[in-house]
Amino acid sequence: MAMERTVRVSDKMQHGYSYVCTAPIGKQFDPEFKPDLTPKEMLSLGVFGGKYMTDCKKEFPASWFTRAKLSPKCHDASLNYFGINASQPLSVWKKKGWIYKDDPRGWFQWYCRYYMGRRIPTEDARQIKRWKAIRRHVGQIVAHCRPGDEHCRPRQRQALLHWAYDSRKI
Repeated sequence: MAMERTVRVSDKMQHGYSYVCTAPIGKQFDPEFKPDLTPKEMLSLGVFGGKYMTDCKKEFPASWFTRAKLSPKCHDASLNYFGINASQPLSVWKKKGWIYKDDPRGWFQWYCRYYMGRRIPTEDARQIKRWKAIRRHVGQIVAHCRPGDEHCRPRQRQALLHWAYDSRKI
């Protein structure tokens, strides 16, 4: 059984926010949530134009950032694994109501915190449902690309990486 631990956040978006982790790091995931990639793997492959985690590194293990492809100044699609922009601005996510108040950076922030052991049953269920819905892009790649052809549908492949699906294996 995991020992509860409290994480205090002190970044510019959530100064003073804290949350409790009740599961061991990287363990006890919902049985329907089976991501191919850990947050550390995603960051080292190149996701979100390198901009995503530049202002909240202290919250997560330093090892996540040793090989992370980050761009502290601005979004740089060349840092993405497929070298292509597959992101929508955070403003679009907010407008569509996809942002949970305690995870103002969106799905990946939720995933990082879930990976660390935070559990919020209703929000976890919502985010896992969204994660499962993205899988439809796998079907598009399978239907239209030769196996292993990473040059086929790079935008969809990059989008899948943003959601912890390893599109290199398709």
